[in-house]
Amino acid sequence: MVNMFTDNVKPRGRGRPPGRTPQGEAASRRLFDAAIQLIEARGYEDTTLRDVADRAGVSVGLLYRYFPSKRAIVLALYDRLSAEFADRATPLPPGKWRDRFLQALTTSLRVLAPHRNVLSALTAVMVARGDEGVFAKTTAFSRRRVQAVFVDAVSGATDPPASTLVEPLARLLYLAHLGVILWWLLDRSPGQRATKALLSVIAQVLPSAAMTLRLSPIRRFVQSADVLVREALFDHPAA
Repeated sequence: MVNMFTDNVKPRGRGRPPGRTPQGEAASRRLFDAAIQLIEARGYEDTTLRDVADRAGVSVGLLYRYFPSKRAIVLALYDRLSAEFADRATPLPPGKWRDRFLQALTTSLRVLAPHRNVLSALTAVMVARGDEGVFAKTTAFSRRRVQAVFVDAVSGATDPPASTLVEPLARLLYLAHLGVILWWLLDRSPGQRATKALLSVIAQVLPSAAMTLRLSPIRRFVQSADVLVREALFDHPAA
C-alpha cells in the first residue's frame, strides 16, 4: 500500500528516539489509538496520516516522528498483538500437543477479540503481498514471535513427535491458526457461532490427527507440506 504523504519520509536521526520518555510513550499511544480508530471507521485506504494527526490534535511533522507511514501503524499493531499473545500463552499448561495447540488457539482469539473490527478492516491488507501482509519480510518479527508459541506447544508436550517433526508440525499448526483467525474475522453468524462450531470440530479431529503421526506416510506428508508452505509463504525454503 502506498501512502502519498510518507513513503519518502525518514524519521529524525538525532536526539532521543521518540517514545522513550513517559511523555513520548503517551504521545505514541495517543497517535496509535487515533490511527486505529480511523482505520476501523474508514478503512485502511481511506485513512491518511494527516487525518490521524488531526484526530490526535498534533502536527503532521510530530506524527512522522512516531509513525512515518501507515505501514508503521500496522506493524505497531502486529507488534502489540503478537507480544500480548506470546505473554498470555506462555507458559502453556502441561498436556498433549493437541490440547496445548487448542489452548494457544483460543488464547489468540481472546487477545484479538477486542480488536476484531479494526482487524476486519485490515483483512485485505493482512493477506496482501505488500509489506504489511502477515507473510511479508517486514512482519517476520511478529510471525516468529507467534510461531514460537506453537513450537513450544509441540516440543513441550507430554507426547511430542520425533524431533524432525516438531518444527514442521508447529508451522502447520501456526498456519491452521491463521486460517481460523481469517474464518473468525469473516464470520457473520450470531455471536460468532460458526467459529465456535469450527473450534469444536477441530477439537474432535485432533486426536485422530495425532494418532496418524505414528504412520510413516503421514510423517513424510507433514515434512513435504512444510517445505511447500515455507517456499510459498515464508520465503525461507528448507535447506
